[in-house]
Amino acid sequence: MQRLLLRTRARLRDAVKPVGAAAIGGLTIGLLRTTRYFDPIGTANLFGKITQKIGPMLREQKIGRANLTAAFPEKSPDEIETILAGVWDNLGRIGAEFAHLDHIWKHDPDHPEDSRIEIGPRTRELFHKLRLDGKPALIFASHLGNWELPAVAAVAHGLDAAVLFRRPNIAAADRAIEQLRSVNMGTLIPAGPAAPFKLAQALQSGRHVAMLVDQYLTNGVEVTFFGRKTRANPMLARLLRQIECPIHGVRIIRLPGHRFRAELSEEVAPVRDANGQIDVQGTMQTITSVIEGWIREYPDQWLWLHRRWR
Repeated sequence: MQRLLLRTRARLRDAVKPVGAAAIGGLTIGLLRTTRYFDPIGTANLFGKITQKIGPMLREQKIGRANLTAAFPEKSPDEIETILAGVWDNLGRIGAEFAHLDHIWKHDPDHPEDSRIEIGPRTRELFHKLRLDGKPALIFASHLGNWELPAVAAVAHGLDAAVLFRRPNIAAADRAIEQLRSVNMGTLIPAGPAAPFKLAQALQSGRHVAMLVDQYLTNGVEVTFFGRKTRANPMLARLLRQIECPIHGVRIIRLPGHRFRAELSEEVAPVRDANGQIDVQGTMQTITSVIEGWIREYPDQWLWLHRRWR
């Protein structure tokens, strides 16, 4: 009897799952389309307040608190909670800003005071060099600030970019999100079995490949992050083994007054072994250390809500 009940429950779950996915997909599309009709700044404020209210009720709040306590043992519980509130606010704002990706990038070099994006002289110089040096490049980013904007920054500076992204599990939502992303984010390459080949092909043809690299992945390269062992992006490690090219990091920092600062790092020198070959693990550790430094500057702007260590 129990076996029959379990089998029936499984069949009901399988039957309901497509309906639920379709409903969530429809809701996502509706929300994205509706958000575009409203002022992006006002909507970002609203979404930030909503996620700050709802977030602490979710299981991710405990995950974020545990991650932050492990990363910053010197911080008090009140400081940890303040950072977490900022994390939820940032996440809500990204949700609102995502619907306006096609026109959120506003930067006028002649009138920076009227621009929503702040870009320093050195970052402009580095983007200019990448565009004209005739070389491919690997550009890494992290879930910091608005992590959708680094790809927009690359295209805005004339880079021929191929961007790795992870598809949502729901097909309808995936189509809506991909349509928004495709406006000004370069060539989008979905994560999957074919992604390593496509990314390597892009580098071999002289293009710039960009990806978020701060997720924990079980098949990743072992590195130290905030003093604890974790695993870093295996896709990046594979490309480092295959193709030698300049490596840079890019981050978008959220500033007061609904503004952002775009920063491109100096070229990251790869670690080499005794034979002069790239030490992939050592280079991955260097990249991880760069990202850790970014996060230490703006801990409330990083996505602490997923388990970062196992």
